Parts: sequence; C-alpha cells; structure tokens
Amino acid sequence: MSRTPLVICFGDSLTAGFQSPTRDNPTGRETPYGQFLQSYVSDVVQVRISGICGELTGEMVMRFPRDVLDHQPGYVPILGGTNDLGWNTSPSEIMGNLATMYEQTLAMGGVPIPVTVPSIRVEEASGSREGQEWVAEHLARRSQLNKLIQDYAGSKDMVCVDLFTVTAEPASGQLAAIYSNDGIHLTTAGYRLFAEQVAHILKPLLAQDTQP
Repeated sequence: MSRTPLVICFGDSLTAGFQSPTRDNPTGRETPYGQFLQSYVSDVVQVRISGICGELTGEMVMRFPRDVLDHQPGYVPILGGTNDLGWNTSPSEIMGNLATMYEQTLAMGGVPIPVTVPSIRVEEASGSREGQEWVAEHLARRSQLNKLIQDYAGSKDMVCVDLFTVTAEPASGQLAAIYSNDGIHLTTAGYRLFAEQVAHILKPLLAQDTQP
C-alpha cells in the first residue's frame, strides 16, 4: 500500500521539544525530535511537528482532525499523557483518548506509532520516606499507562516506541540525568534518542510502502 510521504509528530511539550536551559542550550531553545527525525529519514518523507506545551490528551483529540487528519499523513507518532498524569487523570481515561487518535489514524489509512510516556526524575525526593513513596506512586502510574499503550498497540499490530525504557535508569526507573535536566522534559540528547527510536521503526515501514 502506498501512503502519503508525510510524517506528523503529534503531542505535547515532549513533541514540541521544550527543554530547560543547559550549558549546551543556555536559552532553552526548543529542539523537537522531529527535526532530528527528518535528518534520519533523509528526503524520503517530509516530517512536520505538531506539539503544544501543557496539552492534555483530551485537547489533543479535539485538534487531531484539524492538525493531523486534514493533512492525510502516512505516519503519525503520537505521544501524550504526561500532563494528564500530572493532573491525576486515570491511566484508563488517558488510554481512551490515545486510542481514539490511533483509531482515527487507522481509519484514514495512516500508520499510528504509539509512544510510551517517559519517566520523571526527582533527586531530592530520595532523602525522605514520603518522597520515595511519592516517586514510587508516580512511577507506578506511568508504568500502568505504558502497559495499556503497549498492550493496545500489540492487539492492533502496531509497533510501539518505548521511550520510557530507553531514557530511564534501569536501577531506579527514573529519567537518566543525561536525558533530562528538569525531571520532566528531555535534553537535546534525549530528543535525539527519541528521534532515533522513531526512525528505527519508521525506516522499515517506509521501505515496505515504497516498494513497487
């Protein structure tokens, strides 16, 4: 099946490429992973970025027809849920919104690429039992949401980007310091890694879809 050579990276601030200032990026300039993804897939497809900072998945669903479906993309990496979790929205409700966007992409004839939400990093919390319990609770809710995402993707034969696993410290489960300096958003290194993971999935799909 030949699909439109267009990728729309859809999501919140983690798609917009927000990051706090660092030595390498003192002004906190946005470095969306879609920019790096474009270089990894060369000129085979066009990559567009549609990320809004602070957005909830319910808001993503509302703008999805205008910002994604109307453009008929062939491939749509979708990352959302971090802000919902911050507002204590249940993982099942978040999953419902994500599933709506996955299904709408499929109905359009495109390929949704689900992305798990990354972890958090709260270094000062390790000094108290209450802090440790808070971190454990938040990691558990992320794990619950990510399992829902991965299970849903598996049930629909979708290939999922496990951003949580590749950016987390294996021992603590928290975001690795190299990939985040504010505990929530990624650094340039983190966004590059994100792009690499999406490219790893996207390249075989592109090769398959461009075969005569």
